[in-house]
Amino acid sequence: MLIPTAILGALLIPAIFIWVNYNQLVGLRRYIQNAWSNIDTELQRRYDLIPNLVATVKGYAKHEKEVLENVTQLRNQCRANSGPIHEQAVEESLLVGALQRMFMIVENYPQLKANENFSLLQTELVNTEDRIQAARRFFNGNVRDYNVKCESFPSIIIAKMFGFEPQDFFHVESSVRENPTIEV
Repeated sequence: MLIPTAILGALLIPAIFIWVNYNQLVGLRRYIQNAWSNIDTELQRRYDLIPNLVATVKGYAKHEKEVLENVTQLRNQCRANSGPIHEQAVEESLLVGALQRMFMIVENYPQLKANENFSLLQTELVNTEDRIQAARRFFNGNVRDYNVKCESFPSIIIAKMFGFEPQDFFHVESSVRENPTIEV
């Protein structure tokens, strides 16, 4: 009777190991997808704010058309991009840079800075940027945990067997909240 029990144990232990590690990897991958969905929601909020912000600035800074068109074009590109995370991060960095240039222009228009509508939109954009950063940290934390699981022994064996690949972090180079440098 001992031999069948030993054989059963020898088969059952690896099966349980595979089952547990596979389910952990699936769970971590779902956390990443959920975290990305949170980032996507906040990015959408930013995309919805930008046209109102551009329209407000346009009323005051009519001769700054090129900068405003660039912000609008980048906003549309970012909104349409559903490609790999690293590609989206590059476009988001470009958009944030264009927003910074727009805010640099605003510094030349004190009456625009004093405009209540502009002030509310700017505050809302900064709050949205804070939420994007929080969602990005949450996403990157989930990516870190998943990547550690995918690359650690012995779970790397299960990850390779079932095609679990390490994921990219979501990095954006700069922030709208940084103080712009104004050349006089």
